[in-house]
Amino acid sequence: MTTTAQKVAAEALGTALLLAVVIGSGVMGERLSGGNTGLALLANALATTGGLYVLIEVFGPLSGAHFNPAVSLVMAARGALPAPLLLPYIAAQLAGAVLGAWLAHAMFDLSILQFSAKSRSGAGQWIAEATATFGLLLVILRAAPTRVSAMVAAYIGAAYWFTSSTSFANPAAAFGRMFSDSFAGIAPASVPAFVAAQLLGAGLAVVVHHAFISHQASHAADGAAVEATSTTPHG
Repeated sequence: MTTTAQKVAAEALGTALLLAVVIGSGVMGERLSGGNTGLALLANALATTGGLYVLIEVFGPLSGAHFNPAVSLVMAARGALPAPLLLPYIAAQLAGAVLGAWLAHAMFDLSILQFSAKSRSGAGQWIAEATATFGLLLVILRAAPTRVSAMVAAYIGAAYWFTSSTSFANPAAAFGRMFSDSFAGIAPASVPAFVAAQLLGAGLAVVVHHAFISHQASHAADGAAVEATSTTPHG
């Protein structure tokens, strides 16, 4: 039986390792790409895809492997996460994100304490973040439990490339990445709009998911009614 402390610790450690993967692979990709931004982004995306899959597999049985306040909010609203765990989960995710940024800096001999100067702003990027988070939550809500880790990792890897924001899709990731003036960083002034867009996308995913459920339930009821009518004796 996993204790509350173990679940919260798993969220903190998992989020820290995720941010270390994201930021560290960004630094390595930029250093080795010779100024080729596309190649650096490809390295960043591939590392994140693989790292995210492994982290979900490892920490999923312990805490659910949310690593993301938007995911935790949705799970709490659905009753899948006990309400008393919501704030500890979010606090752990935010703290873990900062620690992950610092860990990445330490590995690459960078200044530990820093803030990003990389502005990420504009309607296109906000729409991209809403879209990225919408897709992520829809995958989580709709995927079969045995396939969710692979599907989430694959979706995020793809969203690095089809969104103009390179798919943060995670308020904790946005928070942690503002503490890194690196390839994967985001300026503090850009974070609030990113988080708002992410929460909007998560909310839309819940609405769409419920619409699908209602549609499926309606069709199932219609099918049951037809079957009952066809088996009713006549005469």
